[in-house]
Amino acid sequence: MMVLTVIIPVLMLGAVLALGRYEEWILPPAEEPEQQPHAAVSSPSGV
Repeated sequence: MMVLTVIIPVLMLGAVLALGRYEEWILPPAEEPEQQPHAAVSSPSGV
């Protein structure tokens, strides 16, 4: 039983690291939202 106590967390850590490493391959690329044109910003002094 002690062996399972050591092996299970190590295997879970390996799975989490593997999923994080290959996340780009597993998930489809996220579509970037279209950028809205920004309003012109002027200073209060009018310069």
